Amino acid sequence: MKTPSNKSFTVAEAQIKLEYYCSYQERCHQEVVAKLYDLKMIPQAIDMIIVHLIEHNFLNEERFACSFARGKHRIKSWGKIRIVNELKFRKISQYNINTALKEITPDEYLETFHKLAENNWENMRETYLIKKRKKFCDFLLRKGWESNLIYEKVKALESSTSSD
Repeated sequence: MKTPSNKSFTVAEAQIKLEYYCSYQERCHQEVVAKLYDLKMIPQAIDMIIVHLIEHNFLNEERFACSFARGKHRIKSWGKIRIVNELKFRKISQYNINTALKEITPDEYLETFHKLAENNWENMRETYLIKKRKKFCDFLLRKGWESNLIYEKVKALESSTSSD
């Protein structure tokens, strides 16, 4: 919902709007600042509102990073590389990124990887093996999985399909 460009907000109105914005879904500082600029707030007001949101626990980068990592891994099946890159893009600190990655257990991580890889391999229509291998690897690399995992998996899948 776009706000009319000529409407201006008081600090209190913007603060209420942003409290709702942050309570609806976890947000990073960058998203909140962008939203405040969209509301045509001046830098001093933005600083005041950000401080208020942090003090009242509406805005918490560590909580955002953890929630982001869990969600992208479980729902979109992203690997650690993609999650880290996306968090860096949102200007999340390295400390918070490391904390967020601890949210994904090694067992869960590998289970998701194997499930995703096997589904992708089985459902691929490509019959020419070299093209199939390239498409498979590209897909998993785009999802942010580590290349050593991918190449081990593609070898295992190729050997299991060639023995059939």
